[in-house]
Amino acid sequence: MHDSYSKVSGLIFDIKEFALHDGEGIRTTVFLKGCPLRCIWCHNPEGLSPKPELSVKKNRCRNCGLCQKGCSHEECKGLNRCLHICPDNLVERIGTYIDSDTLARKLLKQCDFLNACGGGITFSGGEPLLQHEFLCDVIKKLKGKVHIAIETSGFAPSDIFKKVIQLCDFVYMDLKIADKEKHIKFTGADNSVILQNAEILKSSGIPSTFSVPMIPGITDSEENLAEIRKIAGDTPIRYLKYNPLAGAKYDNIGKEFLYKESK
Repeated sequence: MHDSYSKVSGLIFDIKEFALHDGEGIRTTVFLKGCPLRCIWCHNPEGLSPKPELSVKKNRCRNCGLCQKGCSHEECKGLNRCLHICPDNLVERIGTYIDSDTLARKLLKQCDFLNACGGGITFSGGEPLLQHEFLCDVIKKLKGKVHIAIETSGFAPSDIFKKVIQLCDFVYMDLKIADKEKHIKFTGADNSVILQNAEILKSSGIPSTFSVPMIPGITDSEENLAEIRKIAGDTPIRYLKYNPLAGAKYDNIGKEFLYKESK
């Protein structure tokens, strides 16, 4: 039995209010940290690692070295940098641990406004299914009080996928690449479980839409899109425009942007 007073901790990296593209109406989108896929075009590289990490805006850094001299701040432990001493505020921690009760209470305060706007709360990432226990605990505390949507890659064991989507009012699920070998090449993972979960979603009766990121030279071929239309069947598809500025985030967190757009 679900205990309404239980607490499960999770790691989030952003809460975006007044979001307009993550579901119907005005929404609050919660971004959970950590993703098992490694899509070479990822627009949210700060959501990939399942652990807190640093972002340093290197293009504006004076190289003064102050942030590397060490400090006694509790929140800076393990990061090898001070988050507070930078004269230009260029050093930021990405990822905040929060328990399900605290997050649910914060979100519940917005429910009246979101309901009045025909909106709700969307859980995104990263990949929210990676923190399914935390996610389910938060949703159960919100259920029936506000519209709940999720944005997921569908890359998770099917029992977890079923458990989560059954708590949601709407599901956005990615269908990136239909071909198995190309999916492995460009995302680092086999898409067999994704296709299996797509069938589960289609037969669930839960309102849903499949999402296709339109990545030039990879996902936007007519061959791939035709196969995705077959997989989707009668389920609507939304096509997400590629953001050419996405690669700018990578250097700040010490990662390399692997995708090179075709000219």
